[in-house]
Amino acid sequence: MIEQTPRLDTLDGKRIALVGGSFMAAVTHDELRRCIQETYPTAQLYLFQDVGSAGPYSVFGQSSQTKAFQEKLQELGIDAVISGNCGCGLCTVKETGSSIAAEYLGIPSVTVGAPSFIAQVHSTGVNRGVPVLRTAEYPGAFASHSEEELRRNAREIVWPQIVTALTTPIVQSEVDQYAAAGKRPYDEVIYTGTFDEVQEFCQVNNWTDGLPVVPPTDAAVQEYLRFTPYAPDEILGVYALAYRECPVYTVAVNAVMAGVPKEFMPICVAMTQALGNGEWRRPLASTHGWSPYAWLNGPVARQLGIDCGQGMISEQKNKTLGRFLDLMMLNLGGYYVKENRMGTFGYLTPFVFAEDEEACVRVGWTPYHVTQGYHQNDNTVTVASALQWGNNVTPATDDPERIMTLLAFDITEKQQNGLGNTNPQVYRTVFLTEPVARDLSKAYSDKGELEDALIATARRPLFMRAYANYWANTGSVQSDKYTFEEYYRRLMRLEEEQAAQTEVPDWLRGVVRQDEIWTIATMNKGQTPLLIAGDSARNKFMVLPGGGYITIEIKLPNQWDDLIAPMGYEPLNRFELDNSN
Repeated sequence: MIEQTPRLDTLDGKRIALVGGSFMAAVTHDELRRCIQETYPTAQLYLFQDVGSAGPYSVFGQSSQTKAFQEKLQELGIDAVISGNCGCGLCTVKETGSSIAAEYLGIPSVTVGAPSFIAQVHSTGVNRGVPVLRTAEYPGAFASHSEEELRRNAREIVWPQIVTALTTPIVQSEVDQYAAAGKRPYDEVIYTGTFDEVQEFCQVNNWTDGLPVVPPTDAAVQEYLRFTPYAPDEILGVYALAYRECPVYTVAVNAVMAGVPKEFMPICVAMTQALGNGEWRRPLASTHGWSPYAWLNGPVARQLGIDCGQGMISEQKNKTLGRFLDLMMLNLGGYYVKENRMGTFGYLTPFVFAEDEEACVRVGWTPYHVTQGYHQNDNTVTVASALQWGNNVTPATDDPERIMTLLAFDITEKQQNGLGNTNPQVYRTVFLTEPVARDLSKAYSDKGELEDALIATARRPLFMRAYANYWANTGSVQSDKYTFEEYYRRLMRLEEEQAAQTEVPDWLRGVVRQDEIWTIATMNKGQTPLLIAGDSARNKFMVLPGGGYITIEIKLPNQWDDLIAPMGYEPLNRFELDNSN
């Protein structure tokens, strides 16, 4: 919350901006202009055409319109701002934006609104850091009144409120009323309207990813809450970037909006809890465009039909969970594209899938969540981030050593950023179809053995690493500090590069004539999940470079099977697996 400046002693001799153009403002503002000139003849009045308006105000990064409005207020030496009229959910955010922009400059303001929009004016201000946003309430619906009524109400009812709002000190009781700890009831009904109006309301408040949402009525949210063991007001965490307390109720709101089936609520709660992990969350605002995604392990993924086969991320149920990830980032984490989520070319649409654990059993490998200390039939979701999608590699051999070498080759190509110009060893997720995993298992009895072989084999020529890090360094120009040869030798000595003279990688034989060259490591132990997934009739693998991982247990409510049985689901225990053999 900002600390607001004192209100004015008088409007006499002050520079007053009368701005906005919504809901009959041409009439009401004209009458208010008359009131100002008659009551305070020494005041200087500036209208919309002189000052403009701020538009919706964002605390994460002001628009060019907002900045231009604030600059004009300062240029003209404005002492007070009157903005209006607020007669719908969209114009309330817009007209309130001018008042908020003024308050951030230390200029007292007042916003004119119809009765049902006064609360929205206050909440819009509080949510954008202004404890008390003064209002003048117009008596009724603007557009339903004649010009005579509009002028009379503006003069007799609205004008006295404006004077009071601009000249009466803000007292603590007002702060307590509107901005007590910045909190509002978690289940407050904040808007009522038609389907189209709800879409517009969510768009203007930046609560959607640009696609239509399912209106989150309280009845729908209450139904979703039946499918989680948590109380509606239980706080899951306080999540950056917005540092918002996140009650379970709000998770349900976003699940409804995303079109997620109600029985997926436990998954949504677990994915939300992942926002508390900084290692996963840290890169998601980067200009390099790290896109979040997730995969499921455990019997509940099979029970609910989360796809792990051909076309998995494009299957309808999976896509709704990906949509939830998008809305979760926006509304629960406070990540806003163009404001604090700054991907230069944008972001991939988040995606969700499941590991094919039945294939793991057939191959004899351990599912991912078990490698993280969970039991085979625990239910988990792991969140990750990707910097790219694809391409597939199709091994034309069943030789496990040759497939491992091809995979190592691809890993050295799939670096964290283009050309591998940043960290030498990075996180990657590897998708393996069952035929490829089966062939690899002939030489590697578990994923750990395969990972060790890849770490030893997936080495990159130091020259390529140095060239990328020298000429495409993301931090600063290196050529004004070192020659390339100096820089090459510097990387050779850096411990984190893990530089060593090694045999020439197989895929470079015939290109590099020496028997040994200097190479660096591209993998560290524990950074590379190996997942069996995708089309079980194809021999493919795919490497996704990205960021860190966090695995969260999915907690189901009591009587879970009884809850979902009416929807046609079989009991959970029928989907449990035994990998002991």
